[in-house]
Amino acid sequence: MAGAIYIKGVPVTNYKRSVVNSEEEWPSKYSKFFAELDDGLEFSFTDKRRFARVRLFEDPETVPPISELGPDALFAPMSVESFLDSLGRKKIGIKALLLDQSFISGIGNWIADEVLYQSRIHPLQIASNLSRENCEALHRSIHEVVKYAVDVDADLERFPKEWLFHHRWGKKPGTVNGKKIEFITAGGRTTAYVPQLQKLTGTQSSKMVAVDLEQLAENGDAKDLEIDGEDADILKPKKRAATSRAARGQQNKDTIGASSRKVRGSDAELKVAVTNGNGEQVSDEPNCNAVSKSDQVTRRSSRKVKPCK
Repeated sequence: MAGAIYIKGVPVTNYKRSVVNSEEEWPSKYSKFFAELDDGLEFSFTDKRRFARVRLFEDPETVPPISELGPDALFAPMSVESFLDSLGRKKIGIKALLLDQSFISGIGNWIADEVLYQSRIHPLQIASNLSRENCEALHRSIHEVVKYAVDVDADLERFPKEWLFHHRWGKKPGTVNGKKIEFITAGGRTTAYVPQLQKLTGTQSSKMVAVDLEQLAENGDAKDLEIDGEDADILKPKKRAATSRAARGQQNKDTIGASSRKVRGSDAELKVAVTNGNGEQVSDEPNCNAVSKSDQVTRRSSRKVKPCK
């Protein structure tokens, strides 16, 4: 997902997210790790988005996270029966499951979208609710898409034109093979799918949050998702919290009476404290530190808040 290794003098593969080309200076300005071997070979690890980590181990296959990886999607695929049995025991959304590297390793965000599109499965469909036909189609699509991508060295120009891949980037309105593409959030990632072909049946995963961008715009949080490419799904903690609050607020807005939003006092406002990972308040918004416990009970029961004094 993040970063790539480049070797000096070796032509750069045309990856979708390549940040290096053959004409740029060496090493790239995005290089995070550079090495020159005794035989003169030079290689560089680049990561424009700064998500990746470089670690040195004597036996990496015995140490997390490598030791925790599931079977490789290409080199050690599950049998159809094992795949069916495993899916039947998973009570989570299928997109989230495919992104879980402890389940199957090697499936990233765009591949998950592609295989679900090709097998006509909704990203939020509960894995255990999939029919045998759906499971077999998904098993087949995973093998075909991953193998094809590897065979052409992930060169996007050589991917089949009918693939969803060519139309899913940037969350821009579009179509694939004449059918509308829509975007939601599944498994914590931006997800492209075709509602006309990928129908949701039964109950969707309660752990998934389907974010409708138009609804977010109504809540004033759409700006948090206006990030280049798919970086919107790697939100900072504050932005992710704001997005979740917006989604929950959209669901609950009809259940909250007008009186519950009233605050006593002419200048009083209801503030939301923003905390960091250590639980410390980082927002510079005013807050009511002097509210007593009895006031907190009143607040929970009546949803009315007394002003700060």
